[in-house]
Amino acid sequence: MIPTSAYLHIPFCRRRCFYCDFPISVIGDRKRGETSGAMAQYVDWLCQEIRATPKEAQPLRTVFFGGGTPSLLSVEQVITLLATLQDSLNLTATAEISMEMDPGTFTLAQLQGFCDAGVNRISLGVQAFQDELLQVCGRTHTVAQIEDAIAMVRETCGNFSLDLISGLPGQTLAQWEESLRVAIASHPTHISTYDLVLEPTTVFGKRYQPGSQPLPTDDHAAQMYRLASQRLSATGYRHYEVSNYARPSFECRHNQVYWQNEAYYGFGMGATSYVNFQRFSRPRTREAYFTWVQSLVAAQGQIDCPVDTLQDRLLETLMLGLRLADGLQIEPLQQQFGSSSVARILDCLRSYPDWVAVDSIEGRVRLTDPEGFLFSNQVLVALWEALSDNEQDPSFQAALYTRE
Repeated sequence: MIPTSAYLHIPFCRRRCFYCDFPISVIGDRKRGETSGAMAQYVDWLCQEIRATPKEAQPLRTVFFGGGTPSLLSVEQVITLLATLQDSLNLTATAEISMEMDPGTFTLAQLQGFCDAGVNRISLGVQAFQDELLQVCGRTHTVAQIEDAIAMVRETCGNFSLDLISGLPGQTLAQWEESLRVAIASHPTHISTYDLVLEPTTVFGKRYQPGSQPLPTDDHAAQMYRLASQRLSATGYRHYEVSNYARPSFECRHNQVYWQNEAYYGFGMGATSYVNFQRFSRPRTREAYFTWVQSLVAAQGQIDCPVDTLQDRLLETLMLGLRLADGLQIEPLQQQFGSSSVARILDCLRSYPDWVAVDSIEGRVRLTDPEGFLFSNQVLVALWEALSDNEQDPSFQAALYTRE
């Protein structure tokens, strides 16, 4: 379980969107990497964390700048971070280097600088193509700025993704269809469609209750999901993951590491790592994160946290792998977790023929599109219950012995 991917959390935003519960720091409309002492200090601590991480034999094949709003960084700061990764962990010559960006937070010159530094995939946070919905969300950009941003990205980096959100307050099916139409007409290589989730600490979470107006009903939200699957699939985008669509060969390589439950580094405030079967997160505030980095440096990069149990790994593998259109291969599951556990899994899944496809010829199990994806939570709850007494299964204990 040697990581070949790294996530860098850049927490700075102009303001907090009304649906966001990510660990961020609000810096206002005037500051960015070139003018913010807080951002300069953070980048320095981030580099210290990377340098303190024990170097493994495998170089990095993917890097993802997430946030927050990484496009608020200066070009020089991106160069510094990538150079630190190269010096400390190595990067393959063909590494996928993604950066999340918000419209209105970069110029053409800055974007060209990011690409010259090594960024070769852009994830543009559009969310909607209606100014009224952008305002409802607390976004800082307009539709005109989205159009400008897409034009700049197409000029400098052909590999780009657009993010959209469905189920917004007051959002109609016609508005969602229009957002899909405009997104498709922009010819991105990748489109992500996320259904609004009400987190209790957010503005939306405090303002609205699930299923209440002006939020769309569950049936309305399901219609939006089905419409996205229909429209995007019909125009050449493969629905390769619950919320993600891509042109052939343009699936996000970095995110597939998560869904396949493989090892990865996470760097920065609030980031999570999965290394040597240890899953651990950093503090969610800057000052606490800086203190954590000091401790990491003093410990020479060693982390003291429990190793995942085999049951943890099985449940994570199912939860993440079933998000993929390709689903999970049955034989590797048997090798990892024992034939008895997999038999129990298959018995449970066969109870949902409209939502789950068990392909005996290919030796694979997957959720159907779109209905299985829509009702994936119900399927996963049933799996959890079916596997609740797994630790008492002799076959599972034998698998645990051979894996450890």
